[in-house]
Amino acid sequence: MSKFKIEPADRITRLPPYLFGRLNALRLKLRQEGADVIDLGMGNPSDPAPQIVVDKLCEAVQDPRNHRYSVSRGVPNLRGEIAKKYARKWNVSLDPETEVLACLGSKEGFSHLCLAMMGPGDTAVVPDPAFPIHNYAVALAGGNVVSVPLGNDERFLNTVANVIEHLYPKPKLLILNYPHNPTAMTVDDGFFEMVVDIAKRFGIAVIHDFAYGESCFDDYKAPSFLSVKGAKDVGVEFITMSKPYNMAGFRVGFIAGNKDMIDYLATIKGYYDYGIFQAVQIASIIALRHCDEDIANQNKIYQGRRDIIVDGLRKIGWELESPRASMFVWAKVPKEHTKGKGTIDYAMDLMEHAEVAVAPGRAFGENGEDYVRLALVENELRLKQAIRNISRFIQGKPIRKSKPLADK
Repeated sequence: MSKFKIEPADRITRLPPYLFGRLNALRLKLRQEGADVIDLGMGNPSDPAPQIVVDKLCEAVQDPRNHRYSVSRGVPNLRGEIAKKYARKWNVSLDPETEVLACLGSKEGFSHLCLAMMGPGDTAVVPDPAFPIHNYAVALAGGNVVSVPLGNDERFLNTVANVIEHLYPKPKLLILNYPHNPTAMTVDDGFFEMVVDIAKRFGIAVIHDFAYGESCFDDYKAPSFLSVKGAKDVGVEFITMSKPYNMAGFRVGFIAGNKDMIDYLATIKGYYDYGIFQAVQIASIIALRHCDEDIANQNKIYQGRRDIIVDGLRKIGWELESPRASMFVWAKVPKEHTKGKGTIDYAMDLMEHAEVAVAPGRAFGENGEDYVRLALVENELRLKQAIRNISRFIQGKPIRKSKPLADK
């Protein structure tokens, strides 16, 4: 019987190796061996969703009417609550019928919007470093990415404008993300006015990932892209229930803004899914109506964790700023600590010998090299232990010693 190899589509072969795969495999192996790995590698909230949301979910699950297919755009009341939130928090007026759509998490919505708008020969401008899906969704859609070094000022936007102006064919999308993942970089009022000006000047659409827009500290308030005059003419914004409400596993996100772009996404979703489980949508309505205080309390928790990580890493010689938003700390590791290794190998060493998992900066792009990202997802005692473990590793006193090759 002849053997043959089943080949994937070109869109799969175009993807680079998934660098987090090595780290995930090592973490699993170490935990199977009994290691107490403190996992700061993934931005996966570990705190519970508000109890009022959980109670409503349990109630809604009991209603058989919610067991049926839902609508892919999201139920009207849920889209209405998002419109109210934008009006209340960012002074943005949205038509919930045409300018809001619910997604199976913002990552799904973002990916399918790229599929709806990009194809072979199309180009997106994406800052580097970047959350991986900002690059991979474009590649999966058949498009190409042009990277520009990340920034948050006029100089950065001048670079973006220069790239757009001199690239042929003209780029189709500009993808932005503030507060930023992985670097936690933020922008202030006035930044998005310049973005809208560039978009209109060159005829390029904008997607703004606003997943961490409500995870802010020190009285900082992240501006919404849609709060700028003319923003809805040129682009959309994604927000999510995952981070502010600790509802990551519920998989609820939203796109808001330009009605044409939302229609493109709605068309794709009409073919791919039947919407979010309706009980989850009902629970999300309760969160949007009643849980602003829960967001504020969660931000206080993240701020306390941030301070522990920032102070601890500074004491061991790492270079970093104290972030104003997101749930991450972005730290530069001194060369004498890495001993010539790249951040991917260094992250492997930290996990194996210090029992601390971090995300290597190189996994987010070339400009992420020399940095690591730490997520604020463990309690304060665990974070202090993580700092102690890293410090011991740096001093040549690893928590776990290398096993002989025969045992590996």
